Amino acid sequence: MACPQATFFHRSGWQVLIEDIFGHDSYFLYAESGGVIRGVLPLGHVKSRLFGKALTSLPFSVYGGVAAVDEETATALELRAQQLARELGVDHLELRNVQRRHADWPLQDLYVTFRKPIEATEEKNLLAIPRKQRAMVRKGIKNGLTSQIDPTADRFFALYADNVHRHGTPAMPKAYFNQLLRVFGPDCEVLTVCAPDGKPVSSVLSFYFRDEVLPYYAGDAEAARELAANDFKYWELMRLACARGLKVFDYGRSKLNTGSYAFKKNWGFEPTPLHYEYQLYKTDSVPQNNPANAKYRLLIATWRRMPIQLANWLGPKIVRNLG
Repeated sequence: MACPQATFFHRSGWQVLIEDIFGHDSYFLYAESGGVIRGVLPLGHVKSRLFGKALTSLPFSVYGGVAAVDEETATALELRAQQLARELGVDHLELRNVQRRHADWPLQDLYVTFRKPIEATEEKNLLAIPRKQRAMVRKGIKNGLTSQIDPTADRFFALYADNVHRHGTPAMPKAYFNQLLRVFGPDCEVLTVCAPDGKPVSSVLSFYFRDEVLPYYAGDAEAARELAANDFKYWELMRLACARGLKVFDYGRSKLNTGSYAFKKNWGFEPTPLHYEYQLYKTDSVPQNNPANAKYRLLIATWRRMPIQLANWLGPKIVRNLG
């Protein structure tokens, strides 16, 4: 909690998720001196017939890599990770760094993150949103939308699973979201937006770390676009974060030049490149296991046509391999 390089994804609770929900081995390295932990490097070992074997910090996370109080500790942890990767016989080691650490390591430069300070008052936060996007927030308010904090992931999962199905990608298992709420307690929260008739139309599961809020998983009904529920949802999250005295709104990771990338820029957020660094052992190039890869277009199109009940059953069996 005190290390500047640390993120929500350096928390030890992720070991439970990686092992219990996805069935992967985990290696949460730490360096200790004089009884004090000086650094951590959480790693997950993903073994996939589809995508090969990887040692990653951290699977299912947007940030990772080493978090340490000094360079000597950071180097020691990274050297141990490389040794472990060779012992396990993985195809590659992946460290999902925010900052570039090794100029000579192969780099994945597909992703950016969007972070912005939260203003001190609700009015200032609203005015900080560019005019066109602010009009969408006001439209959601005018449409009578309301938000609620949910005690379970039930309403969120229904919206999320339907949303990813329409985009042609498999959904995480519902058990994963319930476990997130159990493991992280008040630092994991679901906010759901409802139409005037009480029907849920948009939902977001967020993480809280130090003075930051990170909306991480989201889902919308098809009716959400006309109601401006998506914009209203993120405004409500920002408004509540402001009321809690939080300082940073982390809009999360997006791929360059995608719809989510444009949406976040329209909110007045500027992209910051993420530096995913690799050590390659049994492959010659950085893996491209993401929907932007052209070779997955047919699979995505097929998934969209699949009945959602079948997709929700089959999805977790596939998504566990992606990491």
